[in-house]
Amino acid sequence: MALPPPDPQFVLRGTGAAIHTLHFSCGSQEPAVPVLFSGSENGFIHVWNLKTHRVDTALDGHGRKSVYCVETMGGKDQLLSQGRDQRICLWDLAEGRTAVTDSVCTENVGFCRCSLLKVAQGRWLMAMAAKALEEVQVLELPSKTSVCTLKPEVGAKLGMPMCLKLWQPSCGSQPLLLAGYEDGSVVLWNMSMGKALSQLVCHQEPVMSLDFDSEKAKGISGSSEKVLSIWSLNEQQNLQVYKTHKLVNAGICDITIRPDKKILATGGWDHRIRIFGWKNLKPLAVLDYHTASVHAVSFSDHKIASERLLAAGSKDHRISIWSIYTQT
Repeated sequence: MALPPPDPQFVLRGTGAAIHTLHFSCGSQEPAVPVLFSGSENGFIHVWNLKTHRVDTALDGHGRKSVYCVETMGGKDQLLSQGRDQRICLWDLAEGRTAVTDSVCTENVGFCRCSLLKVAQGRWLMAMAAKALEEVQVLELPSKTSVCTLKPEVGAKLGMPMCLKLWQPSCGSQPLLLAGYEDGSVVLWNMSMGKALSQLVCHQEPVMSLDFDSEKAKGISGSSEKVLSIWSLNEQQNLQVYKTHKLVNAGICDITIRPDKKILATGGWDHRIRIFGWKNLKPLAVLDYHTASVHAVSFSDHKIASERLLAAGSKDHRISIWSIYTQT
């Protein structure tokens, strides 16, 4: 008989607004406090202390417009955030600072989260939805130099980019970009050539979220339908459907594969967090705590496996923290 799903290990309250994005920073070597960053609909980024379960700092840099992406850049002191004010902000939080040091104007009206990839010490690529509706722009940070603009072929009718994932196939090879679009397609882009290598229609509805396992060359995407689509990339860099999984309820807001590539989590419109085995997409647990849509799911980057956590942020203003580590 299956074990009943656990309760959250603890719950973080007090943002006063829907949670749209979460990002852990727990993997540092020095004996620093593990933290969780959350981005809210009211424009605040909260830095949660995971030892006290309280907010250490509240950052306000997006003019009270919703924050829907937060990432760290090589440690918890260098932060990137993206908001509905059409700005991506870079923060320096060292020594208690709360300053925006630089920003990029996206001029994009959608809510596609940008994607970051470290390419060298202190150098990053950032992909973001561009001003022109169907385009994706790739910049190098911190210089903000334009690397390329990825435009679908004339007549492709992909619609807006909805979700992006930069990744590097192997050491020394050129980074690639996976993009999910409004028409339900996932497209693999070669950025140095500025062209699409492969396109796969995975969904009948816009692709709301995707994640990719570069070791297995296998990815997963979700939409507003009742279907998770698992797809793979062959050696010719062609995307192909691997399998699909039918869900009980429609609507996936967020998908994330745990860094150890053993399990994945989804956040849904049905208020639930679902846990699957990544190898065969076996359903492992349904975590039922929230009273509204779960907008964001994120796994922690703790070095010690038994300390790893899952966080889920919801429209109900709460963040649930779960310990779902198993010995298997």
